[in-house]
Formats: sequence, structure tokens, C-alpha cells
Amino acid sequence: MKAETLPQEAHAVPAAHHGHPHESAHLHVSGEATYVDDIRELAGTAHAALGLSTQAHARIVSLGLDAVRVMPGVIAVLTAADIPGSNDCGPIIHDDPILADGVVHYVGQPIFAVIAQTHELARRAARRAEVVYEPLPAVLDPLQATQQNSLVLPPMQLVRGEPAARLATAPHRLAGKWQVGGQEQFYLEGQISYAAPREDGCIHLWCSTQHPTEMQHVVSHALGLAANQVVVEMRRMGGGFGGKESQSALFACVAALAAWRLRRPVKLRPDRDDDMMITGKRHDFHYDYEVGFDDDGRILAARIEMTARAGFSADLSGPVATRAICHFDNTYYLSDVDIRALCARTNTQSNTAFRGFGGPQGAIAIEYIIDSIARELGRDPLDVRKLNFYGKEGGGRDLTPYGQRVEDNVIHELVAELEAGSSYRERRCEIAAFNAASPVLKKGLALTPLKFGISFNVAHFNQAGALVHIYTDGSVLVNHGGTEMGQGLNTKVCQVVANELGIPLAQVRATAADTSKVANTSATAASTGADLNGKAAEDAARRIRLRLAEFAANTYGSGNTDAGAVRFTNGRVEIGDTTLPFAELVMLAYQARVQLWSEGFYATPGLSWDRNTLTGRPFYYFAYGAAVSEVLVDTLTGEWRLLRADLLHDAGNSINPAIDIGQVEGAFIQGMGWLTTEELWWNKDGRLMTHAPSTYKIPATHDCPAEFHTRLFHNRNHEDTILRSKAVGEPPLLLPFSVLLAIRDAVAAAGDGRTNPPLRAPATPEAILDAVEAVQAACSKERQP
Repeated sequence: MKAETLPQEAHAVPAAHHGHPHESAHLHVSGEATYVDDIRELAGTAHAALGLSTQAHARIVSLGLDAVRVMPGVIAVLTAADIPGSNDCGPIIHDDPILADGVVHYVGQPIFAVIAQTHELARRAARRAEVVYEPLPAVLDPLQATQQNSLVLPPMQLVRGEPAARLATAPHRLAGKWQVGGQEQFYLEGQISYAAPREDGCIHLWCSTQHPTEMQHVVSHALGLAANQVVVEMRRMGGGFGGKESQSALFACVAALAAWRLRRPVKLRPDRDDDMMITGKRHDFHYDYEVGFDDDGRILAARIEMTARAGFSADLSGPVATRAICHFDNTYYLSDVDIRALCARTNTQSNTAFRGFGGPQGAIAIEYIIDSIARELGRDPLDVRKLNFYGKEGGGRDLTPYGQRVEDNVIHELVAELEAGSSYRERRCEIAAFNAASPVLKKGLALTPLKFGISFNVAHFNQAGALVHIYTDGSVLVNHGGTEMGQGLNTKVCQVVANELGIPLAQVRATAADTSKVANTSATAASTGADLNGKAAEDAARRIRLRLAEFAANTYGSGNTDAGAVRFTNGRVEIGDTTLPFAELVMLAYQARVQLWSEGFYATPGLSWDRNTLTGRPFYYFAYGAAVSEVLVDTLTGEWRLLRADLLHDAGNSINPAIDIGQVEGAFIQGMGWLTTEELWWNKDGRLMTHAPSTYKIPATHDCPAEFHTRLFHNRNHEDTILRSKAVGEPPLLLPFSVLLAIRDAVAAAGDGRTNPPLRAPATPEAILDAVEAVQAACSKERQP
């Protein structure tokens, strides 16, 4: 059976390593993509709303809910007493109640849930509660919390070498304090859960979550059910960014509790204000640092204490602080260091995962320090950075403070390529000339690098499963444990399966994440989604391909045809001189009773971590990148504009360059928002005042630079990752460090260029003006006789 001509698909774009559209792009633009709130409501669906605390820390003396119960449309009111199982939704430590029981710990903490006939009626009723509080002392400042030894976890410390002795003998020393703010995830689709009771006391939950298995666990514990009685399904999220890793649990538990109690479907969808008041953010960090260096700027020793605002409970603060410790080095070899991290307990929202997961907060500290060293010595910051880079493997400067060797170190080549391609040196001279002639408007330029470790800090999370089905018409269905939140995970997994089977991408479809199909999944987090689930899906597809190859060799080959010689390519199967369509072989295999579905599994190899000593090999590999940013600052108003950005990022052998470039650019703008416009502010009573788009400002289209140049660095992963690609979710969020430091460069130009501006982050116009005034005051003082 020899084909005379190949089908049109033979000339189609190969499945892997090409820029295919997002698998749901056509659904997004047409409005047909189904999110949780788009699911057609089941008969009898009720709606829930949460009653929130108005006190930062208080004992509940009385909870009057009679006025709530008599409101129109109210079906039931639930409190902590109605939870049959565990009143806890903490992901690690059991210190996070679903509904407050006796004591409230922050303004916005849910106390009760109202279930009504409509969403609006439930919201209106929730405001009618009469709560009497007995105020308790509230701690709102993380530094005050540490002074009182109010921590959610024990302090962490990593020491290498003799930092105290090296600091004492260093030719130059700098010491200071600094801070970087938190950040709201601001996903476009808010938190939402929709629960329906099933037979035999079971629950089916549709939840906008990055961690379906954890939602299965917390719901089963809250209701006193076995895990096999709870099914969690998640087709797509309208953004997650870490805010739906652990913090979707509260909403999942309340919806499931109401559905289980009332034996009817219940949907819980808080509005944006309530969502922001209830949920945790990126941890803001406070730094107390000291660094010793030589005449050239080479770091000899460093000491830093990082204090993170954990909020009222532990949530994921421990792993976040651990990653901050492991990313303080960024791209630099630090021979003697003392790195400490404290997780301060405050009466504010319990902070949680956010893209980068502590890595950005750790790495930005060393970048700020190096920027200060360079200005102190009168050197270009890029030259100081290069001087401190990790050396090549085996050169004696390739070991991280936590004991992992930096392998496949391409930061030297990557930065050199970006430096030349962005005309960094020429523009530095042009900006100096501009600033000399411009008394009010000042330009700034900065090039910052990144090194980001890929893997979960907890080794056993680095595993994934998948199911692949081939139907008799040759179409393929893949299900895996990852969740799609717009990042293109399903697209990449489909590309991997299509590549493995040698068929067009159009023949492969991904289905919703579902705990009844792939069990015991890890969160789609830590940039591991494609790495883990892609490998698991590849494993499943390969098992089927090998069965088909053996069947084809036995059916069409000569007596000595090896199954390994059967080729799957361009939608066809080649067995020696015989060629037939993939679908035809599949049908024949089915008729011969060959198994056409398979499970796949993957566990990341070579990982180890000792959480007591904070040493080991926590990361499978590192991703690298660098960015150059040029800004213009008005020193009279504090307003600024990003004029140009040049990004070069290491995505390995990219599975989908178009999606990866989109991820790089999106992370850059999101990180820029964190460092410049997105400011979280609590008033003296502990109420978050920036809880809506009217008061919390994320970057918009006009904040993108007119010149935006993004490229992927060609660097096939040296580790056996999926198709030798590299993760691209979190690492590029470190690229906009260049924006903050370019602003700092421009502010320094408002003085003598040698004074280090005390520019805090986010660098709002107010912060910029404060820094400008400080620089000018310092320069005036120096000029006085």
C-alpha cells in the first residue's frame, strides 16, 4: 500500500519549535471560551456571598445574622459551626480558617456566607449582619512584627564562608535599608467556584484554580469526605499568576459546603473589591544589608536580612522566603554570605504565591546593591555586574551559596549579545550628553541580567501524569494534570503529543484538568507546567507510538523489519517501502485489538534539598535573560516614561517561540507594574485602601514602550527537558529590574551622578520626587563650604 502523493499536511508547519497560535485563541476572540462563570447554570443554582470582617484584629463578641436571614431571596446563612470537618484551608500549616471562628485577623476576613437566589441578593444580604467586636492589638507593619518576634515561621539563615571577617577587612563597605512593595495578582477573571452535589454525598466542583488536587483535598477535609468523593474540574482560567494556587481554596470550600448542605448547586463569585480585600498578594520585602567590595567593585562579602510581610497566616510564605534566599545571588558569585529571611505575622491579608514566588524579591536586592556599588566607585553598573558574574563550570566561581553548581552558564554570552545588539555603550554616551543639556528632564539607562532556578522547592511536587487517547479516526485527546491560565500550556502539550506521533497539530485536542482523570497533580506553578506535563504527555504518546510501530512492523514489514525503523511523520506512517495514513494504521490497530490509549508519568531527576541547612540541588536547571531599559524622568513632577526596552531571554529550544515571546513581554510589563505603579496601601485601621481598579494601577497599553525589542536566545537546554526547552513563565519577570534601575539612573543624574538615590519601589511619582529631593539635598550639602 504505497501512497503516490503526500497529503497537504506534509507541507504544514511542524508541530514543535514553531509559533502556532494558542489553542483557544479563536475562542477567546469570539467570546466562546468557557470559563467557570460561563458554564450553563444547573437547575436550582443558588449564589453565595461572603460577610467580611471590618476589624484588623478582634474577638467576635456576637454575630447577629437575623437581619441577613430575612432579606429577600436568602436561602441560608452558614458559619464556621456549619462546617462538618476541618475549618482550615491552609496549604502547609493549618492556621488559615475557611470562616473566622471567634477571632478575626484582618479587615476583609470572611466570617459567614449567605446563600440566596441571585448573586445580587446574596451580596446585599451579606451587608446586613450585626457584628459586635472586642478590638485586640493589631500589628500592621512587618518590621514592628519582627521586633515583637511575631513570625508565622521560624527564621531562616544561610551562611557560606566567613562573611563577618571578610566584611571587616573589605577595602570598601556599603550598608543600608531598602524596601520593595507587594503586588496584587489582578487576574482578569476573579476567584470563582461552582459546586454541585452528586449522588452518595459526592461533590463536583468547577473552580478557577491552579491546583485542582489541593482543592480536592481541602474540600474533602472540610466536608469529612474521602478524596474519591470530590471531583474538581478546571478547563481554563482568566489568569492566575499564583493567586489561584492556594487562595482559591477558601472559595472552593464555601461553595462546596453550601452545595453539600443544601443539596443544590451553589456558585460563589466575589466582586473585584471583595476579591482584593480577601486574598493575599505578592509579599512586600524589607531589606537590611551590608556589602564589602574591592576597588573594582568585586563583591567580597555580603550580609542581608529580608523581612517579608506574611500576613496573618503562613500560607506559602515559607517556600517564598526559601526561594528568595536561593535567588539573592542572581547571576553573581558570592563567596562569603549571610542571608537571613523572616516571615512577619501582620494583621493583613495572608500573602501568597505570585509569579516568581520570592525569586524576584531575592534577586532585586543584589541588583540594587550592585547598582549602588557602581555609583559609589564611579563605574558603569554593567561593568561591575560582569566582574561579579558566575564563572564557567569548573572555574572555581560556579557554586551557589546553597551548594548547587551553575551549569550551562550562558550569562556572559547572552549579556554580550544584548549589549552589542542594543547599542548600550553608544546610548550611554548619548544619554550623558542629553542630561548635561537638560536641567529638568533626565534620561536613565540600565542593563540587568537574570538567572532563575526551575523546579519546586519541595522535591515531591516535581511529578506529573497524563492520559493520551487515540480514536479510530486518527484524532487524539490528551488530558494532563496542568492547568491552563492563558499561558499556552495546553498548546505546548498538544504540540509535544503531535510531534511524538508525527501528526498535524490540528489532530490533537486537550481537555479540562480533572482530578478523576489524572490524580495527585501538582500545582501549575514554579514555571514547571510545560516541563512536567509535557514530559508526562510525551511518555504516554510514546507508549502508544511504540505499540503502533510494533503492529506496523509485524503487519507490513518483511520478516526482519524492526519496529524502531517505522517512521511517523507528516500524518503518515512509513514501514520500509510501504506508506499509509496515520488514521488508517490506527483503525487497523484497533481491529487487531491494539491498545490505543496510555497513561504517562514524569518525575524530575536529580533534585535534593535539605530544608534545615538550606542546601542541596533544588533546581533542575537555570534559565537566563537580560534586559536594557531607557527611561525619561521629569524631575519636577516625578512622572516618567519607558522609551525603549530590549529583551533577550533564554527559553532553551523553544517549543513555541510565539507563545514564549508573549510570555516574556507580558512578564516584563507585569514586573514593571510591580516596581513602578502598583502600590498597596493600608490605612491606620488596617483596611486595604487600594482594592479596586480606581485606586490600584496596573500597567496599560500606553505604558508599553514605543520601541519594544524582544528576542529569544538560542540555547538548547543541556538537561533532558521536554524537547530541550526551558521554562518561560516566571524567569522573565526579573527583566524589568532594568526599568527600576534606569529610573534610579535618571534620578542620580538630577544630582552629581555619584550620589545613590534612596529610591524605594514601587517607584511612583511620589517616590521618584522624594528620591530627587534627597539627591539634590545631598549634592547641595556637599557643595557647601
